[in-house]
Amino acid sequence: MAAAGFALAVGLTACGGGGDGEKAGVAAVPNDPAKVTGTITVLTNRTDQVQDGTTKRYAAEFNKVYPNVTVKFQGLTDYEGDVKIRMNSENYGDVLLIPNSVPLNQYPSFFSPLGPASELSGKYDFTDRATVGGQVYGIANIGTANGFVYNKAVWERAGVTGWPKTPQEFVGALKAIKEKTDATPYYTNYHDGWPLTNWGNALGSPSCDPAANDRLAETKEPWAPGQDLNVVDTLLHDIVRNKLSEEDPNTTNWENSKNLIGTGKVATMWLGSWAVVQMKEAARKAGGDPDDIGFMPFPTQVDGTFCSVVRPDYQYAVNVHSQAKEAARAWIEWFVNSSGDAQKALSISSVKGSPLPASLQPFQEAKVRFVHMDFAKNALVNDIDKASEVGLNAQDYRQRIVDVARGAAEGDLAGVFADLNRKWADAQAAIG
Repeated sequence: MAAAGFALAVGLTACGGGGDGEKAGVAAVPNDPAKVTGTITVLTNRTDQVQDGTTKRYAAEFNKVYPNVTVKFQGLTDYEGDVKIRMNSENYGDVLLIPNSVPLNQYPSFFSPLGPASELSGKYDFTDRATVGGQVYGIANIGTANGFVYNKAVWERAGVTGWPKTPQEFVGALKAIKEKTDATPYYTNYHDGWPLTNWGNALGSPSCDPAANDRLAETKEPWAPGQDLNVVDTLLHDIVRNKLSEEDPNTTNWENSKNLIGTGKVATMWLGSWAVVQMKEAARKAGGDPDDIGFMPFPTQVDGTFCSVVRPDYQYAVNVHSQAKEAARAWIEWFVNSSGDAQKALSISSVKGSPLPASLQPFQEAKVRFVHMDFAKNALVNDIDKASEVGLNAQDYRQRIVDVARGAAEGDLAGVFADLNRKWADAQAAIG
């Protein structure tokens, strides 16, 4: 699963760090791979890859290039929680995915710089998300586009063959699915909660604006008419209000939702492109057709063009305390550049110039604009978000929207937006 948004820093201090990142940098990997030696531990959230032997196969391929490095893996189910605790010591692996809870300004305390941004930004996308003082501290393996995973066969049975261009057209398409098929038009995944946080990743798509996140630092009413968050959250509300989602959201189940969309019992879910391969695999196992699984952009256009925000998944870093930094760096570079993991996941490789995965070829053919968000003011936005208690990347307020829309909570959407705007404006004024 991809990293869901960018969580606020909670409770993590630099007591496990203390290393001088600039002095503890990772030298370039020698031209002779045989000279790279050591044993490294790689922490990963992909417990499935550890269990099914994928990581062992990757290590074997890596050893064909670097025969004198031993690679061990630790798969962590509660990755964020476990690693945050481990980072209060020096024992948090040699290679790890940077937890969302680590503030950017603390990266030098925990991770070794991998090189100057002026150099690495020419090789990899998303390096700006892990750059401090001109040095890059993390490299992403993949990026994900935002959009709707959908069952193409169900949509076609409903007579909808083109991508909706407006929220109204999208709701109309779901109504056609309800009227003409037996499928549930939309599945909220309300009960598990975290899938609802993906709606926050739509920020920037309605406006096609790479500065949409940074603008939240100055925007007093982000849910005012015409603002991205108003457009996005109104669509979620209208889907539920029109009874186009599951009958009881408290009974949703994330794992089962894969089977439901894979077999055509559910038509549509808002997720990242990272989910496509999971839905295809679920379809195959459940007797559905993997080719029925498609991906479409948010139903808005700017100057006749769809826009999809692309965000990085977790970024790989080297523990500043590692005794095998050279080997750790070699693993990161090999994994990102040569393992083929991004391609197998049908994800966007962070390596510049890489072709798009097959799942996003329709985006390329339709000339969908991929928007890379600016995050120069993300720390300030996070501070305002924390002070406001809105939770831009949390599930709570969107669960509230679903509850209001289905009549399980008092109020209406206008009241929800007014409350969110008030909280945001008050926090913004308090922080200055």
